[in-house]
Amino acid sequence: MAMIFPPSAFSALPQPASTIRWHFRHCPTVRAFSGPPSATLACVEQVQSITFSGKRINYMKPITQGGRVRRSVSTTEDGVQYRDLNGNGVLDPYEDPRLDPSTRAKDLLMRLSVEEKAGLLFNTVMVVGEVADHDTASPFGPESPRDFVVGRAINHFNIGRFPSARHMARWQNAMQELAELTPHGIPITFATDPRHGFAQNDGMAFATGSFSQWPEPMGLAALGDPAVMSDFAETARSEYVAVGLRAALHPQIDLASEPRWARQLQSFSSNSAVTSEYGALLIAGLQGGKLSSTSVACTAKHFPGGGAQEDGEDPHFPQGKAQIYPGGNFNEHLAPFSAAIDAGISAIMPYYSLAKELVINGIEVEEVGFSYNKYLITSLLREQLGFDGVVLTDWQLVTDLEVFGLPFPAKAWGVEHLSPLDRVEKLFDAGVDQLGGESCTELVLELLASGKLSPERVDASVLRILRVKFELGLFDNPYVDADKVNEVVGSEPFRAAGHRAQAESITILKNEGLLPLAPGTRIYVEGVDPAVVIHQAILVPEIADADVALVRLAAPFEPRNEYFLDAMTHQGSLDFPDEEIARVRALAAELPVILDVYLERAAILTPFEDIATAITANFGASDAALLDALTAAIPPKGRLPIELPRSMAAVEVSHPDVANDTEDPLYPYGAGLNLPSTSRSESGMLT
Repeated sequence: MAMIFPPSAFSALPQPASTIRWHFRHCPTVRAFSGPPSATLACVEQVQSITFSGKRINYMKPITQGGRVRRSVSTTEDGVQYRDLNGNGVLDPYEDPRLDPSTRAKDLLMRLSVEEKAGLLFNTVMVVGEVADHDTASPFGPESPRDFVVGRAINHFNIGRFPSARHMARWQNAMQELAELTPHGIPITFATDPRHGFAQNDGMAFATGSFSQWPEPMGLAALGDPAVMSDFAETARSEYVAVGLRAALHPQIDLASEPRWARQLQSFSSNSAVTSEYGALLIAGLQGGKLSSTSVACTAKHFPGGGAQEDGEDPHFPQGKAQIYPGGNFNEHLAPFSAAIDAGISAIMPYYSLAKELVINGIEVEEVGFSYNKYLITSLLREQLGFDGVVLTDWQLVTDLEVFGLPFPAKAWGVEHLSPLDRVEKLFDAGVDQLGGESCTELVLELLASGKLSPERVDASVLRILRVKFELGLFDNPYVDADKVNEVVGSEPFRAAGHRAQAESITILKNEGLLPLAPGTRIYVEGVDPAVVIHQAILVPEIADADVALVRLAAPFEPRNEYFLDAMTHQGSLDFPDEEIARVRALAAELPVILDVYLERAAILTPFEDIATAITANFGASDAALLDALTAAIPPKGRLPIELPRSMAAVEVSHPDVANDTEDPLYPYGAGLNLPSTSRSESGMLT
């Protein structure tokens, strides 16, 4: 095998290196060779050491994968293999796989430049582009991958869409090679928002793509089986690790207490005990008993709870900046975070919101965004709850942006008057470790130079962040096997398990003898793929020829597009448009109607109660999974993990911090029916 060694392979040597002598072992054609660093060598796998300027260095066995040369794995005289990340030919403590993560992190901390430390304090968005294209700017800004990794020394990135699992694996491997160009070879940690469900909002969650598809977290809670939750967590861990995603920006353990809130689908429930239990199960499945080379480090969000939003508005946008607690229920929202800390959560993300008129233990809480709030981060989270992991802010708290022609203001709620520099100072003074969605390393450097931010304060955060990287084994091997990724990601067993969970999470709210559908039933459909129906029933194109109509709707929302992400973030009234109600009513006048509603948040189903013969709810289910549930091929088990209010008037007078607080709900928390033909125990939903 012949290969040209790239210049990056010689970072340990004085420059320029004009002639190097190569020493080989067990090579049938040559024992030594002298030449320039760019020489083409035979027996490249047998390179044992090099001599430069009279100094012999035990140097390389180059790692090759996909035709690329990677920074070498060296072997000490006593047989210890290690990655020579700084290229100095010496096994430094931070490179020593025998040492514990804390020791290695402390050693590396002492070696880092101030610029490298500043880069570790940021976790920003990275667009997955072409493999090894490190110089094309992102659509979200002028920086290229090389600018971020080499120029700003940033090595934590949140990943959005990618075309395939294999592409993601190859791309992340190429990015890890780019990271080897940095002075200490710090590997990259790639993070992800949830991406195993149906929701698609580029700032919050991604539809499944290459991965196996499961119900959203609220659907897993509706199913009510902790074993299924654990199976999902293990599946997600396997698929994430296979493509190089080693950090999860979830679980979301907010209580879905405000029916209008747009983010509740990625939470588990309005019930604090259910949310605590299922959040802990997801953490255990993704992280394992402790972080390791097969783990995904989790971030629990949104501390101290995101559900109590004023008018249900989302704090990505100015009108949603505030939370209110008229029911005095702050501690109920906090409880899942205590459970997450007990479960060993790696990181916690505070929410964007500020709390209005909140008093805790006699202390009036400052009305600033939660990441800016020193009492909440330092006093409550660190000191009272005892959390010593990474505090990662939610995205874009410092910098105003315009994205795709729409404004996207910084979520600097309560501190809008502060300059970006002063915002960064206040964030670190509050106690956060890492800024999400930002790349303004120059502001950290300016604060350090001015003395407004101390080196000791920076070191404390950098040490926490490095410790996680070492615990994940990234310094020892950040690469994945792109050729085997499809054996794991989206494998048939994972897809089958996800499909079964979708069907079992279907929640039957009303059934006047219509379900389960009998074999041979003739079905007219709206909002359903006809190609799916023909495998489980008789599809008819005309209403007059059908025995039953199956209609699928999604929870309603008010269309908006004032800000970036506004259109994808469904907010406002829970009432269905009059025309949709009239359409279902007209169908019901002709034949029995099964109405299935995708509850990405609560919906007012009252107008359909006297129209539809059967009503079901789903929290992420394919047409095929729904048909399996309706025919009892896979009997549904769902119970509502939230309540469904009777009217918007009831929602408007309820307390947003109190779960299941609307008067006389149409379907209360825990509602759900069994199919007459099935025999099973109750789902286990806690009440």
